Amino acid sequence: MKELIYHRLLLPAVDRNADRPCATNAATGATDTYAQHLDKVGRLIGGLQGLGVGRGDRFAVMTLNSPEYLQMYHAAFLGGGVINPLNLRFAPKELAYVLKDSGTKVCFVDGFFAPLIDAVKEEAGIEHVVLVGAGDVPHTVGYADLLGGHDAVIPDEGEETDPVVLMYTGGTTGLPKGVLLDQRAEILNAYHVMMTLQFGRESVNLMQTPMFHAASMFSVLGGPAKGAHSVIVPMFDPKAVMGAVRQYKPTLTVMVPTMIGMVLANPEFTPDGLQFDDLVYGASPMPQALLEKLLPIYPDTRVWQGYGMTESSSVLCLLGPDEHRAGGKYLRSAGMPMPGVVLSIQDDEGNLVPTGTAGEVCARSGNYMIEYWNKADATADAFRGGWYHTGDAGYLDSDGYLYLVDRVKDMIVTGGENVYSTEVENAVASHPAVLQVAVIGIPSDQWGEAVHAIVVLREGATVTADELIEHSRGSIAGYKVPKSIEFRAEPLPLSGAMKVLKKDLREPYWAGRERKVN
Repeated sequence: MKELIYHRLLLPAVDRNADRPCATNAATGATDTYAQHLDKVGRLIGGLQGLGVGRGDRFAVMTLNSPEYLQMYHAAFLGGGVINPLNLRFAPKELAYVLKDSGTKVCFVDGFFAPLIDAVKEEAGIEHVVLVGAGDVPHTVGYADLLGGHDAVIPDEGEETDPVVLMYTGGTTGLPKGVLLDQRAEILNAYHVMMTLQFGRESVNLMQTPMFHAASMFSVLGGPAKGAHSVIVPMFDPKAVMGAVRQYKPTLTVMVPTMIGMVLANPEFTPDGLQFDDLVYGASPMPQALLEKLLPIYPDTRVWQGYGMTESSSVLCLLGPDEHRAGGKYLRSAGMPMPGVVLSIQDDEGNLVPTGTAGEVCARSGNYMIEYWNKADATADAFRGGWYHTGDAGYLDSDGYLYLVDRVKDMIVTGGENVYSTEVENAVASHPAVLQVAVIGIPSDQWGEAVHAIVVLREGATVTADELIEHSRGSIAGYKVPKSIEFRAEPLPLSGAMKVLKKDLREPYWAGRERKVN
């Protein structure tokens, strides 16, 4: 008997919470109850069917966060199609490729992104563009009209193996890869998190990570499954987030470390602007200096770190509140595997390495993707040897805690020694003048690659390159210390998921030269 399908979670939640708030747009205050939300989801499924989209067919979304975006996700999970959430930072070439590669015929847009989709619509083969909200922009039908023209339809339960999400990874080299995820993987992942993170119908979840990103998947599925109230910030902005926190008093949120740093550094920050019972962070490494700043401000907040990837729907490990408060080595850890997740550390030949030795982090669990869309070779390579190969470098300690040291592609080989960029970044970031830092390898005739730090200073702070280099010597070996430091006045380039784009930072240094990726 099947269980890992979203019908079994959302529909009972609606029955129990019909008149309670389900989703609120933090920018407008507009709120849907659970009954209203499900009615709109059903009407959306009817509208999708009218546009020729059914179970297994892809439809794309390129909008800011909104309750309508949540409706689109839930329509997919109730059998209305396969949602293809588009990265808001995709360039036109990437958009055209993703839409064509996925076979998408229907795309939902808002007023801001409609011209971008219109520019690639013909090349991508899009037949219908649905406009969410208002705007004098190209589209074929309005979202409200689409819902208003159809009765609510809730399809019968499908199978656990039914695809529901086709999420294209940002792509660090070449074009993005489509990650195809089914009901079983997504719901199993939600169960894993719900076994660890306690919340319920009295909880208020602030959704502020981009809804096209895997970091938002638990908020999309888990909160509504338990009857929680989702307050949705359309686009991350420190002032908007602090305003929503003060107004709605959310109990739970998920943030990328860059977001946390930007809020704490905002001139208008006060502790009540980031107050939660549970604060989950993930999607990129948290600088230890930032964590050590955050924890004393919020002694009663349960702080969690999640580690995972789009391919795992998305969580593999959690580091809990007790470890965060214990401090020490745990602040460098990505946590323990979730129930049902098994990790191994392997060398380049696929051999297991000893405890405490760094290698590639590999995993087995039931919440992994079906495949990379239309990429059989890439799928086989990712799952070679019966393990998913994450591309992350790390090690396990004797207690089973995972420690990440870098992305394999970001590791710097200098003078024959491996240098993990995150270790150097932590050393540099511990200086009080540093707001942001990214460490990359740049070409060196002497060393092969030289360790290079790109630094953004806090407003009003001053420090020299020599002072930062000397400061770093206090915590890392000499060969890891940056050979050079570059100061920038503007923030570091970020992906749509708020990760630093090291590929873009490396590009000017490696133009016309080949960099060996380990």
